[in-house]
Amino acid sequence: MLKTLTAAAIAALMAGTAMAQDTITLRATANSNENDEDYDGLIVFKNYVEQASNGSIEVEMFIGTQLCSNGSECLQGVADGNIDIVIQTSGGTANVFPFVQVLDLPYLMSNDRVAEAVLENGTEFVDTMQEMVMEGSGGAIRLMTIGNTGGWRNFANTQKRIASPEDMAGLKIRTVVADLPQELVKALGASPTPIPWPELFTSFQTGVVEGSKNGITDIMGMKFPDAGLQYITLDGHAYMGALWFMNNERFMSMDDAQKRVILDGFYQLQQATFASPKRKSIQAYEDFAAGGGDIYVPTPEEKEAFREAASPVYDWFKTNVEGGTEIFEALNASVEAAEADLDEVMGAEMQ
Repeated sequence: MLKTLTAAAIAALMAGTAMAQDTITLRATANSNENDEDYDGLIVFKNYVEQASNGSIEVEMFIGTQLCSNGSECLQGVADGNIDIVIQTSGGTANVFPFVQVLDLPYLMSNDRVAEAVLENGTEFVDTMQEMVMEGSGGAIRLMTIGNTGGWRNFANTQKRIASPEDMAGLKIRTVVADLPQELVKALGASPTPIPWPELFTSFQTGVVEGSKNGITDIMGMKFPDAGLQYITLDGHAYMGALWFMNNERFMSMDDAQKRVILDGFYQLQQATFASPKRKSIQAYEDFAAGGGDIYVPTPEEKEAFREAASPVYDWFKTNVEGGTEIFEALNASVEAAEADLDEVMGAEMQ
């Protein structure tokens, strides 16, 4: 009996060891915090993937800068296989894949429904972006999905209400180092001033910059009104896309069932990041207004004036960014298709 029990125990131990060896552990990182939409998406991804795979896939989360500290470093980590999954903004990705700045082109997507339809996997735009990332990385990096990280970019400043492009004249607007946001600010008559994100609060206080182009949750999360930021114009010039990348070799090493779980997990992640800013922005806007902040919604005519003033940026992008024309045309094609589908659906629902 003792021999039988011992043999059974050894067999169980060996089976457990084999299962442990078969478990895939994915290292996923986001340079953010637990209050961010990126975290919301990643925690949904982790829970879905681990449950749907019956524990054969584990997701180890690294929130902050434990694995990498900037876009180029993080993407290199994915290419090298040291990081399996990472999320980056278009600004953080631009040094590696300049064409992703197409997401920062102003006034191309009009609302959440259009943006979310355009960013669904399988559209002409996402297919093109995925192909360009794969080619640009030599097959090392796969773009899994595009979600959201903070809603829409709006112009905010410390000086006055902005209702027209003329109101932007002379304002010092904080941008990231990437070229396209700087070209946009210049096209609108303001002065682009690259400032690192951690230094922005002090820069508002000291007048180094007078404005920025951010979402309301970022503005309130960083307490920028305490530094004098009191005016927001809801021009919604850019949807704050979040690009989720994965090491391609890692993905391709999985069997088909595991790949399906991963793909479904990224769909769940995307939907979570679409929803998160909508909920969080409600309280953020209430808090901004309660602190004396001025929130202005441009009329359709005023918004069109902003679009016209910013239009030279489109030609700049197509001329100066490798692959710019291809990705710009793909985005516009997907926007047109999404708007046509939405008009058809809404027309039927209004009957």
